[in-house]
Amino acid sequence: MRRAHSAYPQPGSNFQSNGTDSILESENDRLTDELKGKISSLKSLSIDIGGEMRGQNKFLSEMDMDMDGASGFLGKAMNRVKRLGKGTHNYIILYLVLFSLFVFLIIWLIVKF
Repeated sequence: MRRAHSAYPQPGSNFQSNGTDSILESENDRLTDELKGKISSLKSLSIDIGGEMRGQNKFLSEMDMDMDGASGFLGKAMNRVKRLGKGTHNYIILYLVLFSLFVFLIIWLIVKF
């Protein structure tokens, strides 16, 4: 977009203005400094985001390993329970139920009398 302003020299003209050039140069320097500040803040922000992302990935991988360990432990426990249920050890459950009834009977007799 071309600006048709008297402060800007037109192509092909020999118009030179030292005052205008210095104003434009100082404005360009100011804008360059502002841009450098914005770039440095974006750089530090991206570095912080990268650090946070690495920390979160480490946390997630540790949590994944913990969950794998817990699921393995739970799977082993469930296999043992299934094995006990399928086995011929049903008399152990009968003994456990009879013992519980006996204990409750004794407690009831103590409380009653």
